[in-house]
Amino acid sequence: MSLSDQPSSDQPSSDQPSSDQPSSDQPSSDRVGSAPGDQPLTERPGGFGPSALLTPANLVTLGRIAAAPVAFAMMLTNDGVGTWALLALWFVLSATDMFDGYLARKQGSTRSGAFLDPLADKVLVLGGFITLAVIGRFPWAAVILTVAREVGISAFRTYWGRRGLSVPASSLAKWKTFIQLGAVGWTTWPTFTDWRWLSDSWLWASVLIAWVTAVQYVLAGSRATSSTGEATKT
Repeated sequence: MSLSDQPSSDQPSSDQPSSDQPSSDQPSSDRVGSAPGDQPLTERPGGFGPSALLTPANLVTLGRIAAAPVAFAMMLTNDGVGTWALLALWFVLSATDMFDGYLARKQGSTRSGAFLDPLADKVLVLGGFITLAVIGRFPWAAVILTVAREVGISAFRTYWGRRGLSVPASSLAKWKTFIQLGAVGWTTWPTFTDWRWLSDSWLWASVLIAWVTAVQYVLAGSRATSSTGEATKT
């Protein structure tokens, strides 16, 4: 063999992965652990890396989770009648969802934040729904449909997430949480606490949107697996 036929030491062979090519073991933006909105988790200059835990955004999210039982207890104590103190607390718990998201975008998204933020939303929504159903303010049918949807879609995303496929949230799904929190919020507002039709209409609207987005998730997952040639395993 001549020298021209021998691979150069500066050229990677076809059997060896180049350092410029991501290997299958390296995380990408559509693998588990990506930030909300399915963007790659990257460290911002002067910010926090993907593995950070006690970030300002996470502390805000943990505060929302810790304060949620206080709001539920106030609902039970007041028997579903709104008070200004409860309204103020629920407004803060709902509005800080945008604030911790702003902090995460500014200072760097983290894997822990990507887990904690939707967890806080589910604690507030499901906890509020169940509490109001217990005292007879919300119909159990709407609550059960909501819980079933959340459990089913969480299992769906976890199943495909472990296989390296991320199913992004649709724009409609981002409104779902707002309407769910609003349904509870109307019951906490003393001016509108007796307007059951108002809170109930938001409640059933959130149920409808929840199941529409559930179908969107399943269809998006089916298209993604079809495009990658990956068959669904049972």
